[in-house]
Amino acid sequence: MNKETLFNNWNFMRWLRLGLGIYIAFQAIETLSLFSGAVATFFIFQAITNTGCCGTNGCAVPIKKNSSNGSEQVESEEIK
Repeated sequence: MNKETLFNNWNFMRWLRLGLGIYIAFQAIETLSLFSGAVATFFIFQAITNTGCCGTNGCAVPIKKNSSNGSEQVESEEIK
């Protein structure tokens, strides 16, 4: 991981993950819950590395590439 990933592109979702991770971490320490600690670690890791559940832009819809001429050949068959 490079320094640029850590310090750039802090958007709302990244701040939200960090805030939730810190809040859940305090709750995990207070209640001594291992599951809450694991969830907090997961959220904090996502915030630091700027990843989501599917990775960086993993849930983005791929761009469909059109053919170069813009028209499609449609084959039809007449039924009698």
